[in-house]
Amino acid sequence: MKELMKKAIVSLILLLTSVQLTLAQQGQFPSQIWHKGNIFGTEGQTYSGLVKYDLENNLVQLQTETISTFTASNVSYFEIYDETYGGIRKFYSLPYSINSDYVTPVFFEVLTEGNDLALLCREYVTSDSRNMGAYGPMGMNPFWGPQMTGYRLAFNYYFFKDNQIQKYSLKKKDLYDFLPGYDDEMSLYIRKNRLEHDKRGDLLRITAYYNELNN
Repeated sequence: MKELMKKAIVSLILLLTSVQLTLAQQGQFPSQIWHKGNIFGTEGQTYSGLVKYDLENNLVQLQTETISTFTASNVSYFEIYDETYGGIRKFYSLPYSINSDYVTPVFFEVLTEGNDLALLCREYVTSDSRNMGAYGPMGMNPFWGPQMTGYRLAFNYYFFKDNQIQKYSLKKKDLYDFLPGYDDEMSLYIRKNRLEHDKRGDLLRITAYYNELNN
């Protein structure tokens, strides 16, 4: 079972890399693309069609004969089938305060989860001119993912633990605070696999391995 989980995680990392490369070639970010998917309402409704999401405004759209717009307040979760790499991505509406003390429903993508801990993510597009010379007007940055005309895909990460969502600072010390009890095992795993504590694919693998140890 453990070997199957490890192979599945490695395959997912390869798929994530593949989707980033393809998106860079297509010149589009994931939130700019219509995906086949389903939206699940807070009262048990299910809507199927083409789905496009907007995490900045916590909106999700459904295209059938017409286009309908839903907020995180009336959606339990939605899932998309990302044809770029052939995988299902799930986004849950969870109560959280982003920019103030006011708690409101917010969409989070679930990257990996165990019995007591889940790694969540919110992507966003930001301007970036640091690597324009190295990657051209549209290219691939191995850390941030696809870049287009001075823009890149970036991520905020969160851990869902003890029924609380806590933002991860991308500091290695804070990572170990979120993943207690197996410091020696985790350090060995990270060193052996040459993983970084602040990269999307590596962070997914680290969290999945911790959940494997903790289950």
